[in-house]
Amino acid sequence: MKLFNLLVSFLCMVTSASCGAADTDKFERYRSLSRSAPIELTDSSYEDITSKPRDYHVAVLLTAADARYGCILCREFQPEWELIARSWNKGSKPDGLQMLFGTLDFSDGKGTFQKLMLQTAPVLLVFPPTVGPFAKIDDAPLRFDFSGPISAEQLYTWMNRQLPEGPKPPLVRPINYMRLVSGITILMGAVTLFTVLSPYVLPIVRNRNLWAAFSLIAILLFTSGHMFNHIRKVPYVAGDGRGGISYFAGGFSNQFGMETQIVAAICRVYSGLICNSIASESEVSKVIVTLLSPV
Repeated sequence: MKLFNLLVSFLCMVTSASCGAADTDKFERYRSLSRSAPIELTDSSYEDITSKPRDYHVAVLLTAADARYGCILCREFQPEWELIARSWNKGSKPDGLQMLFGTLDFSDGKGTFQKLMLQTAPVLLVFPPTVGPFAKIDDAPLRFDFSGPISAEQLYTWMNRQLPEGPKPPLVRPINYMRLVSGITILMGAVTLFTVLSPYVLPIVRNRNLWAAFSLIAILLFTSGHMFNHIRKVPYVAGDGRGGISYFAGGFSNQFGMETQIVAAICRVYSGLICNSIASESEVSKVIVTLLSPV
């Protein structure tokens, strides 16, 4: 009896060791296929990579990137998904934390889509390990449904919350050299344009009369109630109830568009008279000073 128990224990140990070795070999085999991009899966490889036992996490994006399916979101998110997989594979990870990234397109995985009863795409499934230090009792895959456009940063944050605690590889976006070159070119063009046009533009910008005119126009617009007309959408004129036209609204919280123009014209006339008066007094003062100054 003791001999039988020892034999059973030995067979269990051998079976466990062989399963662990096979599981490790499977992870290494798939990892060699995903060093720079997610693994392109089919129905059979999807079943194999997600089969039990597994001592690694698996993130599978079920998508329909082919143009004939018309999934714009699938095609737009594909580069973001590849960025996530590339950043994870190249970054440093805690000991024992293993993860594979795969992509199953509808063209290659119609059976899987039917089995999962998926009606929309893309959908992300994250399978936790079933054995090892990070194994979970509930080994059902975690599902992320895309409700709209999403960035790699947003999805990567969600994925990190589903993984064990500890440092994770940072998400690293490659340098967009085209945008950098475009920015430098635009900046150099702006500097060149400013250098060429500055002799003609600066005198206009520094013209005090021009700024005075702009300031006066702005003051007249705001003091006459022009902004009030735009905000409240007031009528230009209104009837007075007796067949005539009313240009001024009654009360303190109402006004017409014509009323604004009349007030602006009155202010413009008064400001012109004041400016002319000041200019005349200045001319008279200059003449008096000239006459009284010693020869």
